[in-house]
Amino acid sequence: MFQDISIEKLNELRGKNEITVIDVRSPSEYAESTIPGSINIPFFTDEERAEIGTLYKQVSIQTAKERGLEIMSAKLPAFVKKFAEIQGNKAVFCWRGGMRSRTTATVLSLMGIHVYRLDGGYRAYRRWVVETLGTMEFPPEVYVLHGYTGTGKTEILRALKDKGYPVVDLEGLAGHRGSIFGEIGLRSHNQKTFDALLLEELLRYRHEPFILIEAESKRIGKVILPEFLIDKKEKGTHILLDAATDLRVRNIINDYGPTEHAEQSLQAFRQIKSRIHTPVAQEIETCLLSGNYERAVELLLAYYYDPRYAHTASSYGEEFQKLEPISFDTLEQAVPLVEEHIRKLSSRNRLNRQEQPGA
Repeated sequence: MFQDISIEKLNELRGKNEITVIDVRSPSEYAESTIPGSINIPFFTDEERAEIGTLYKQVSIQTAKERGLEIMSAKLPAFVKKFAEIQGNKAVFCWRGGMRSRTTATVLSLMGIHVYRLDGGYRAYRRWVVETLGTMEFPPEVYVLHGYTGTGKTEILRALKDKGYPVVDLEGLAGHRGSIFGEIGLRSHNQKTFDALLLEELLRYRHEPFILIEAESKRIGKVILPEFLIDKKEKGTHILLDAATDLRVRNIINDYGPTEHAEQSLQAFRQIKSRIHTPVAQEIETCLLSGNYERAVELLLAYYYDPRYAHTASSYGEEFQKLEPISFDTLEQAVPLVEEHIRKLSSRNRLNRQEQPGA
């Protein structure tokens, strides 16, 4: 017979890469939100689930169960085979640990395939994520990268992460770059997915002396940062990056790909068009329509993004205004410069902690 497994035990095994987590909900449920790293072997397709749901509401529970059994019986061999091909420990879950995961676990047990069933299903996992983020104490210091739009903050952070630094890529977790153009070429995540991915990262780095993040506003696309992380960011150690406008323009063109996403770029611009001085806005739109993206980006930086950044930066106070910016001509040049700055900051902060009373 199958065994139920708690969220805590599941996370322990996941942390050691000792279990495969399998979401047996429908493809649309899985796409909407799931446990990070899980795979989808759906008990019912979206269409089948909708049909059974209709029978459940409009006919009877018994009729819905009989139709579900009929559907599942026809595809049971293929369903079981998919589980048999997965080596090692396996855990299944559905919405609340109900019929779909229970039936899956029971059938597999009868076929000699042992699986765990997540107690409480995805609903219990989501509750755990929300409660953990809401009560979390996160000891690491937060180093925050600042810089005008197009400076390459995200690219620099990803390069540092590849080198082993504890980087939390908030834009990557959100599936959004944080601006009106931020969803172009990406699939933005909802709050449930973002929270789960963020918690995974924070738990991974909770014993590090610091983490690196980009200076983001409270909202990134569709998602909102937890309050404790906003507070950590505001009280964090700030690093200011500086790059020439021509490099920033190239970075933006390379990142957003306006040639491949011409219509999306135009539609995004039209959402902010009214906030820009009319003659400039008209020139930007003309450039976007004609494919002169370099000029369009130059104007957007000068008349929209740079003034907004300057206004936001002014809220950080006198210490931020005194920061010596790290200047560079290429992103390749920027990474070692930022690394050296991080080493100096870490050394300084370590000495400060040692000098504190009781340290």
